[in-house]
Parts: sequence; structure tokens; C-alpha cells
Amino acid sequence: MSFAAELESLLPEDLPHRGNVAAKCAHHLELIVEINQVMNLTRILDPREAAIKHVLDSVLPWRHFEDADHIVDAGTGPGFPGIPLSLVLPHIRFSLLDATQKKARFVESVVAELRLPNVKVFPNRAEEWLHRNRADVVTGRAVAPLHKALAVFAPALKAGARVLLYKGPDADAEIAEAAGEARRRQIKCKVIERYELPGAAGARTLVEMSR
Repeated sequence: MSFAAELESLLPEDLPHRGNVAAKCAHHLELIVEINQVMNLTRILDPREAAIKHVLDSVLPWRHFEDADHIVDAGTGPGFPGIPLSLVLPHIRFSLLDATQKKARFVESVVAELRLPNVKVFPNRAEEWLHRNRADVVTGRAVAPLHKALAVFAPALKAGARVLLYKGPDADAEIAEAAGEARRRQIKCKVIERYELPGAAGARTLVEMSR
């Protein structure tokens, strides 16, 4: 099946703006396949696997983000979870960060192609950008283990942000490993949602870091 057909079958019926999310995320995935011929963005290109692991994984915990005013996606890569979340939550301002210039330029081209007025892209490292800018929620999928992420996100947390990180099934072990550093920095880490991806694609967790 096509990306569009897979997303139409997979996205939850109660997902806000579901039709638009399916159509534009399908186009996003098509653009990734095209650019992947010259720039290695992802090994996940099979329509069903990409729909599940890129898009569905990004949007399933959307309710934890719906009350934000400004969300930062740190290390967005090819645009996940930032672009799918921005389609689900078009009333929220999104800043997508990636330190790799080529990736940032690609994501910027996707934002223009999909006409996403609530999204801006910055070719910056998260720790540098967060020192100079504020957000009320910071998120990321391909981020460092929690004991290292604490240092990266400490400035945002100190400024009052919540950090919501997409993690795999071993999040509890990461939290335990980071416990000492978290106490030293007066930061709390806890799992706030667990969910299973379909097709034996694995378990996921959403970890919240807060002061």
C-alpha cells in the first residue's frame, strides 16, 4: 500500500485533523524517500514500517502536548516528531532544531512544501539554542540517554519548560541510571505514557523531565 493508504488505516479515529495529517504526512514520507537517494536520512522506507515508526509513533502521545504554546523539537532529523505533531496541533508554534545543516535545509523545504505556518526550522544544536531561546515544552526522539540529556536540557528546565522525550521499552533503566545526576540537578524524571506500536513494532514510552 501507499504511504497515504497505510496512514489512513493506522491513524487513530479521534486524532485531531486526521485527514490532513494523513495526507501531509504521506507527502512528507514521499519527500524523504526522494531525498534519501542522495542523503541518508533514514533506513526505514517501507510504507507500513515508515507510517508506524515515523508518523504514528510521533502522534500517539499528542494529548501531552496540546496545552503548549511553543514546542521545540530537539534534533528533529528528517522532521520527527515535530512535523506530524505540528499537523495535529496547528494552533501551537513549533521550532525544529537540527545541528546538521543539510538535514535542517531539507526539513525547511518540507515545511515550505507542506505550507506549515506554525513551524520554523533552525540549524542549531539544542543546548546552544535553548540557552538563547525559551519554550514551554521541549521534545525529541533520537536524543541521548537520560543521564546525558539532563545536561542538554537543564537550561530549558531551569527556565520553566517541561521536557517530553520519546523513549523505547528500556526507559525505566535509563531513569534509574540518571537518578543521581537528576537529584544533583533537582530534576524529576518519570514515565508518563506507555504504548505499543502495531505490527510487533515495539513498545514506546514518553518520559517527562521537570523541576
